[in-house]
Amino acid sequence: MIMIKIRSVQSIITTILLVLLGVFAGYYFGVRGFEIKVKEGLSKIEVENKGTVNVENVDFSRFWEVWDIINNKHIRKPFDKNKLVEGAINGMIESIDDPYTSYFNPVENSEAMESLNGLYEGIGAQLGYDEGGGLIVVSPLDGSPAQNAGVLAGDKILAISGEETLGITIEQAVNKIRGNAGTSIVLTLARNIKPEPFDVSITRGTIKLDSVIWEDKGDGIAYIRLSRFGGETNKDWLKAVGEIKAEMPNLDGIILDVRNNPGGYLDSAVYISSEFIKNGVVVNEEFSDGSKQSYEVDHNGVLTDNDLKIVVLINGGSASASEIVAGALKERRQALLVGARSFGKGTVQKSEEFTDGSSVHVTI
Repeated sequence: MIMIKIRSVQSIITTILLVLLGVFAGYYFGVRGFEIKVKEGLSKIEVENKGTVNVENVDFSRFWEVWDIINNKHIRKPFDKNKLVEGAINGMIESIDDPYTSYFNPVENSEAMESLNGLYEGIGAQLGYDEGGGLIVVSPLDGSPAQNAGVLAGDKILAISGEETLGITIEQAVNKIRGNAGTSIVLTLARNIKPEPFDVSITRGTIKLDSVIWEDKGDGIAYIRLSRFGGETNKDWLKAVGEIKAEMPNLDGIILDVRNNPGGYLDSAVYISSEFIKNGVVVNEEFSDGSKQSYEVDHNGVLTDNDLKIVVLINGGSASASEIVAGALKERRQALLVGARSFGKGTVQKSEEFTDGSSVHVTI
């Protein structure tokens, strides 16, 4: 009898220890980036390390409590767990109140890359925010359905297909506006020179735009239109400049048009600037910790002759990389800037790519 009681006490103590160990392990793994998988019908738990994350002084217990409540008690359960995680990520990013830091799921990221490289289906407009946080058209792209429908840089988008845009993210707006070529979308716009909002119906198309085109304006003046800084821009630029040098032996001046150019890759902005600047710094980048990085001329350009006159055309749709190039040419080559005040973004985003095809663009 005594032996039975001892074994009973030992069993109870063992059970308590196992429970405590399970609680500790769940917390330990959960807050350190491990994933715990419980296979139904099997007494098996898989713990997968998803990466080293510094979570010092962060308590995730409330997150997991809400997670359990939603998944176990909500009237519309079960939910797609991946969508819940994506929603949590977007909520975290929204909480930092930076419109330029964004998370792109694999589909959105693929579409964003195609857009930057000049191929996608939609209306062909770069979106952003005004100073008050309202959704605006930063610039309609050259030859795009948006431009053909009369959309202008700076137009405020009040509604998309009748749905108000107050509080909408850029990613959400893009998802609503994009669609198959041949279908239509109605945007409700506001424009400073018009007293009342108005609707514009736009038929979506397949957007494939060359990033660099040029024209001989006569009298030794070459006009170069640079519409974005994408993955093919440097190659397109070399082709165009090669043609200019071959066909215009008496080249005397260049008009570089970056109006309605929403920007793109920083490296491309440095490359284009280096075509005009012999040496030295193109742009300085300052990080949140106070450290700085200088981006210098990265190759020997073919337009560095100081006798070559340069005019840069800008407007309110000239943003990001466009502003870097315009500023560098003004400071280093005394280029004349003509047009209207540029967008004034003034920040740089770094793209962190993940193995599933998603990415986060974070202001650095």
